[in-house]
Amino acid sequence: MDFDLTWVLLGLPLAFVLGWLASRLDLRQFRLEDRQAPKAYFKGLNYLLNEQQDQAIDAFIEAVQHDPDTSELHFALGNLFRRRGEYERAVRVHEHLLARGDLSQDDRHRAQHALALDFLKAGILDRAEDALRKLDGTRFEAEAKLALLANYERSRDWALAAQVAEDLDRVNPGSFSQRLAHYLCEQAATEAAQGNVQAAGKLLQQAVIKAPDAPRARLELAQLRVKQGSLIQAWTELSEALTATPSAIPLIARPLADLSMRCGQAAQTSATLQTLYATAPSLDLLDAIVALSAQDGSAESNAREWYARHLEKEPSLVAATKWIAGEKLEHEQFHPQVQRALDHAAKPLLRYRCAACGFEAMQHFWQCPGCQTWDSYPAKRVEEL
Repeated sequence: MDFDLTWVLLGLPLAFVLGWLASRLDLRQFRLEDRQAPKAYFKGLNYLLNEQQDQAIDAFIEAVQHDPDTSELHFALGNLFRRRGEYERAVRVHEHLLARGDLSQDDRHRAQHALALDFLKAGILDRAEDALRKLDGTRFEAEAKLALLANYERSRDWALAAQVAEDLDRVNPGSFSQRLAHYLCEQAATEAAQGNVQAAGKLLQQAVIKAPDAPRARLELAQLRVKQGSLIQAWTELSEALTATPSAIPLIARPLADLSMRCGQAAQTSATLQTLYATAPSLDLLDAIVALSAQDGSAESNAREWYARHLEKEPSLVAATKWIAGEKLEHEQFHPQVQRALDHAAKPLLRYRCAACGFEAMQHFWQCPGCQTWDSYPAKRVEEL
């Protein structure tokens, strides 16, 4: 069969034209998709800035469908799901990112961190712990350890919390010694409740060594000594705490006064507290001094004198209420009603207030029940703030 060269000469231009048309169609499709993806992305960003999260999610989903290989869109979508409380969808997005083989090492760590936050927000603490521990040695390690610390606090696993706090204390610029002392005190409280007094004492002594200027360990160690019957030793612990933790003197004063009356150290303690009161007066310190003055025969007049002296230093409704309680009024028949009204007005002023969230309570807390912040309660009453 003869080969006709004419067909080859005709076919080459035809193949070239068809190839050119195909390439133009592919290029137009690519350009169309490329325009659609950023358009959807910017539309989602606009919705997000206007706090329209539902529309933003729809726009980002559309952008991800047009460009499934873009990791930034996946991160944005996952974070949006988490903020809206749709934790399952956030987990799926971040797990999909981790399953990709083309993801860079840094983005993989970032996705692992985001996944851990998803589990934390969802309250799945065991899976959050596993995810956070995988971030050791990455740029997210410090954040992961802080999240682990919060995780262990929520589950009240104080031993593991103490381990993480020690790690952070070694590598973090800030000090975690105060937090570590609290964890040791929490462990000591558990041991004491189970009757392991010696173990509790050792933990509290470790807490004092870790944070010498923290008052909690010293106060609880003194309470433990009282339970053991070592009153003088407990009094010594509290007396040393006055010097070691001056900011907590109002918390220490009344327990010290009560203890000193039990172990025969009232006179020495009274002199010490009066010296401290002269430089830094406070309501709790005043109450401790008044309680010690009750040892004298003229206890009532001494109390009124101290309250009057405090009013010269500070305009205090609490002190005025206590002063009036011991006075004879001109219309004495109305004294109970007046006293009741003053007590009612002064009661809120005796609360403690969290400096972080403003939560108020009659009891002083080492960790705020409202915002869970440690050491956010000043030792002063609301009236003194």
